[in-house]
Amino acid sequence: MNTNELKNEIIRIGKLLWDKNLATGFNGNISARLDAHTLLITATQTSLGYLNPEDIVVVNLDGQVIGSGRASSETLLHTAVYKQFPQAQAVVHTHPTYTNGYFLANERFTPKTFEAKFYLGEVKSIAQSTPTVTDIVPVIEELKSNNVIVLRNHGVVAMGPDLFRAFVLIQELEEQVKMDLVAVHYKSSVEKQNFVSVQENEIQNVKKYKLFSQNQIDEIVKIVNSDEQMKELGNKTSMNMTLAVILDETGQAHRFTFENGRITQTAQEREAEFVINAPEAIWRAVFNRQIDPFVATTQKKMHLKGDFARISKWYAPCSRIFQLWTQVPVE
Repeated sequence: MNTNELKNEIIRIGKLLWDKNLATGFNGNISARLDAHTLLITATQTSLGYLNPEDIVVVNLDGQVIGSGRASSETLLHTAVYKQFPQAQAVVHTHPTYTNGYFLANERFTPKTFEAKFYLGEVKSIAQSTPTVTDIVPVIEELKSNNVIVLRNHGVVAMGPDLFRAFVLIQELEEQVKMDLVAVHYKSSVEKQNFVSVQENEIQNVKKYKLFSQNQIDEIVKIVNSDEQMKELGNKTSMNMTLAVILDETGQAHRFTFENGRITQTAQEREAEFVINAPEAIWRAVFNRQIDPFVATTQKKMHLKGDFARISKWYAPCSRIFQLWTQVPVE
């Protein structure tokens, strides 16, 4: 296929995934090999059910964009597959509901019907701790034994000799998981994420701080730097960056400098590698445990500036930071 034909095929498969409820919102990405050195991949923040030719970007095997456009944040995943598997001509990555649900409670899946056993084999999963794939080695290792694998807490990756056959692997896996749900009602219950619940009477006795005051910032630094979990996560992920938080109404700002997850410096500065700004009402809701910062960012209640692909590898320590923030409630 030439470039235009391949773009049209990506659009067709994206619509097929959408129509079969295998892709929703802005989730998922599709790529296809254009030649030995380049591929086509869907752009970041595109909906697979409503793709246009302009939503498909040309990149080389090093992930560099050729021409214009912003490639998917999962470009590393796609290029690594094409480098390792010369026979792979297409990669599809989506977040199918039933498959994701099953693998929240299980690490592997064996189809029950004869045809699916031959076609899918045993499907294994790989633990994920970031929104995008940052550790590609275990993904590649698992793809050596099966063309479809699951990233736990994330989604499914399938490669194939063409886009349709990669799509069919994901569709077949989803249907087999649905069948298993009907047959055995998930023998293992889905592990539920534990959210810390705080009653109003517990909060009333906790010291509260003036929003964005130096006392509040000092307390945040103290709590973050004394937290053993944060220390472990910061060291493990080499979390070295600067993060600024800004209060929209006043422009008041505080910048934190992190070295292996430890805050080594603060300053009343706006310039940083990553910047989060929000109105007062949202900041109050965050510090008082009324809203999750990641949800607020996704819904544009808070605004994050910076390279999302870069910060995604620090998803775990950033999540811990947000949890620790709630230990410093505001007046």
